[in-house]
Amino acid sequence: MLACKKTLVAFSLGCVCVPAMAQPLYNEDGTQVDARLLALAGAFYSRENYSQSGTRREGSSRWQEAALQYGLDARHTLDAGSKLYGSLNWVSSATFGDGDPAGWTAGSERTTKIEDAYAGWRSGTLFDALGENGVDLSFGRQNIVIGDGFLVSGDALNFGKEFVGGKANRGGAYYLSARKAFDRTAVLRLGGQEGLRSDLMWIKSDNPAQSRPEMAVGTLEHVSELGTLGLTYLKVTDTDQTLSELLNARRKGMQIHSVRGQGNAGIPGLFLAGEYAWERKDGARENAWYLEAGWTFADVVGTPSINYRYSRFSEGYDPLFYGNGRALGTWFQGEVAANYAGPFNSNAAIQQVGLKISAAEDIKLGMLLYSFRTLDDSRVRLDADEANVYAEWAIDKHWTLMPLAGLYKPKYSAADGGAQVGNSHTNLYGQVLVAWSF
Repeated sequence: MLACKKTLVAFSLGCVCVPAMAQPLYNEDGTQVDARLLALAGAFYSRENYSQSGTRREGSSRWQEAALQYGLDARHTLDAGSKLYGSLNWVSSATFGDGDPAGWTAGSERTTKIEDAYAGWRSGTLFDALGENGVDLSFGRQNIVIGDGFLVSGDALNFGKEFVGGKANRGGAYYLSARKAFDRTAVLRLGGQEGLRSDLMWIKSDNPAQSRPEMAVGTLEHVSELGTLGLTYLKVTDTDQTLSELLNARRKGMQIHSVRGQGNAGIPGLFLAGEYAWERKDGARENAWYLEAGWTFADVVGTPSINYRYSRFSEGYDPLFYGNGRALGTWFQGEVAANYAGPFNSNAAIQQVGLKISAAEDIKLGMLLYSFRTLDDSRVRLDADEANVYAEWAIDKHWTLMPLAGLYKPKYSAADGGAQVGNSHTNLYGQVLVAWSF
């Protein structure tokens, strides 16, 4: 099932959802056309740099990112509530300043490209046995999320000119990542919002940082008031061989099977989730899994919530297109670790504690605590601890603001097999994100 369905877009890796505020342009005879406009901007600081691109020296980085998404959404109602729908929009993105501390971007990226360009048909009540909109068929360039993003959460990796000599350049704005759509897709969704449902998908990425893979995906889910249980099968049928060798991403023929669940088991306030993925590639077998539990104190002022998750990714596990499907820290775990230092959901055991409270009707405060432990330290040594504190302020129906501060303490420097350049001191990290939509 798609995440953040009631929003235009998420704050990239943070999934701070901005309310859908599309502006109606035309609405007559069952046809509706809306204009879409969303602006994102962020200012960032990291006291330490990281060795991912091999271009960063010891010291700090200050940089800024901006993204503008604009275009049209259209719907036309047919018999029995069935609908034709489609979208065409563009994204302009840019990075300024030093570029990010990992060297994914240089600070000089500027790009405008088509983001969404798709069309589809939903069945309405034509097939009662399958539920409302029990058949949904779509084609084109669009964003796709499976479950909570453990395997697939859009094509959101946006490198710039600095990494691998610019061969993976997608236009920068690495953190904001407003560019999420897969280049070509064919998607058939069967089943409504409850009971058994399934997705059959063909997906083609044009992202050079992912070696432009082509994938076949199938899901089977059971959705009820207690929660969702799901199975996923994914096979990478083709890749760009030149890019695969450059990035050492041996993905062609890779197969993944996963089983997942998420819900409250009928207990209000409880949150339970877990997934186990088996991965086969080049004759090797890898795996990744997590278990998570949380509780929301609905009768306490501010409705505070607490979550704990343990996740483990085997030594050679390829995390594919993971991302933040439901909240900050879903699968980009740690603002410094997930974005710049590693371990990037491979060769790691990770513990996460999340706390959140509503300080006011329009302000939420949160804290995320992490412990990262490397499984095979002959490859890398990315043991570290991290703490992030943040706020989400919905200023009004147009503006959203999110400040965040973090402390990241690695055990090893880059010289000792880690990623932090020059030392293993505690890194002070900060960012302020702002979004505007209509």
